[in-house]
Amino acid sequence: MSKNKRSFSFVLATLMALVLVLSACGGNKNAESNNGSAAGNSEETVNLIWYTIGTPQKDVDRVMEEVSKYTKEKINATITMKMIDWGDYTQKMQVNVASGEPMDIVFTSAGGFDYVQNARKGAFLEIDDLLEKYGQDLKNAIDPAFLEGSKVDGHNYGIPANKELPQQEVWRFNKTLADKYNVDITSSRSLESIEPLLKTIKENEPGVTPFAMDKNYVPYVPYDYVIQNLPMAVKLDTTDYKIVNILETPEMQAALNQMHKYYQAGYVAPEAATTGSTSDLMTSGQWFMDRAQTQPLADNLWSASYGYPVVSTPASDAIITNTSVQGSIMAISANSEHPEKAMEFLNLLNTDPVLRNMVDSGIEGVHYNKLDDTHYENLAESKNYDMPSYSLGNNMLLYLNPNDADDKWEQFKKFNAEGVNSPILSFNFDSTKVATEMAAVQNVKEQFWSSLMTGTVDPADYLPKAIEKFKEAGLDKVIAEAQAQLDAWRAANSK
Repeated sequence: MSKNKRSFSFVLATLMALVLVLSACGGNKNAESNNGSAAGNSEETVNLIWYTIGTPQKDVDRVMEEVSKYTKEKINATITMKMIDWGDYTQKMQVNVASGEPMDIVFTSAGGFDYVQNARKGAFLEIDDLLEKYGQDLKNAIDPAFLEGSKVDGHNYGIPANKELPQQEVWRFNKTLADKYNVDITSSRSLESIEPLLKTIKENEPGVTPFAMDKNYVPYVPYDYVIQNLPMAVKLDTTDYKIVNILETPEMQAALNQMHKYYQAGYVAPEAATTGSTSDLMTSGQWFMDRAQTQPLADNLWSASYGYPVVSTPASDAIITNTSVQGSIMAISANSEHPEKAMEFLNLLNTDPVLRNMVDSGIEGVHYNKLDDTHYENLAESKNYDMPSYSLGNNMLLYLNPNDADDKWEQFKKFNAEGVNSPILSFNFDSTKVATEMAAVQNVKEQFWSSLMTGTVDPADYLPKAIEKFKEAGLDKVIAEAQAQLDAWRAANSK
């Protein structure tokens, strides 16, 4: 997946390894000091250090100079952005927290530098009071479901990005090839239904990968994972709220058999289980279809990013999950010397279109041009500042792509309103009591997960081995602890 200017929360799921056992937090403080009160001429200008995810961009410092001119005028603060690449983010942020590295604002999510676990470990500041005092504009600007759904043990520890609220999977198609073979994409929904399409491409387009995926691909099944990409989940239509090992469900077993069939037929790249990203395929256009998470007008976004038309059709319902609510959050570091100023900045970033678009798209006339009051187009220089929009705040303040409808953000609000809540939405498992088992389970996952999910190995042989290894690692104990917490949560919330 390319790191495009309009990519969204599924990027994390597809481009990052999930690390669940996190190091303890350090206590060093940022050397800078300031009273952190509201902006005024008498106070010293504060520099806020912002750590965020994504491939480091050549023009970040140049853009932040312009951002800082604006924020200095607005709130008497300047901004230093430090980007850490997708695959390195979780590990490097663990080290930064443990060592007490100076930082004020930190990107976190369900799938990258785990939001809930780190909030509980004390890496982030509880911001309830700061939100009341400095974040009223922000609270009015973003969907309240995000702030409510991202609470940990009753408190807010970060500001979620205002974006698509549900997760909905789609099959994406390279439209040029779909048109060439007169493919009716709307006939595709299930994993089995795409088989004739893949066969057509395999037989007629030898240089094309029929089914593109990387090592983070997981077949869709109608369950919500208690922890993203670990084999413990609750069925979406559950009545008993039973947590099961996803590998033991008939739905996942059928999906893994189908994936192995596709792999053997040559529809999946031989190296899928070890490939970190499909961005090279997207750049070259040498792919036919893949699966992604969508949002309204996503086809325009993908087409603008890749430079050729992409179309999609639903592969799942639109479900609001913890992963989607917590897909992109900016927290204030517990190490921050300037928590009030950091909250002032987050308030401004999520309510001020000038600032939000500068952070997202760079400098007008250098990286992009405005086409009218709401639409913009990238310039060649945008390749030096190509940011993952979903990670940078309120998306509904962003300029529109050239082909986007004027009511794009109204469509988002409708999409969000129509999403269906997962049965375990807002249940956050606390793995403290089973930390040893969690580490062992994670190690087993690293051994078996990618090769099984991409169809690289035969589930007839490998699935029983994986299930056995997970049991040896203590998965049953982890599930039992999670079940006890879920039962208590159900009782407390009258579920």
